Amino acid sequence: MARQNFGGFGGGNMQQLMRQAQKMQQQMQEAQEKLDAAEYEAASGGGMVSVKVSGKRELLDITIDPQVVDPDDIEMLQDLIMAAVNEALRKGEETREATMNRMAPGMGGMF
Repeated sequence: MARQNFGGFGGGNMQQLMRQAQKMQQQMQEAQEKLDAAEYEAASGGGMVSVKVSGKRELLDITIDPQVVDPDDIEMLQDLIMAAVNEALRKGEETREATMNRMAPGMGGMF
């Protein structure tokens, strides 16, 4: 019985490639879980507003210094919150991209 040739790879090489692919998939899954569990913090207004977000891009905590709460200038408080949240999310996304690109460098920035 003739051995099948899979695109130039012998049967043993194909099995080895499959094992490598499974190992890489497992490593990527583990990395994804670590990234999801990570927390990122950022502040704005010189620390007057600070936030914490999860790697799943969920807002976990907001801390607002009472000195920044001015009923006559709500827009400033809103801007500070938005700036802090966006910075924390940016940090998380930057870490996620760097981690995934390190794991799959030949995938053309797929992540």
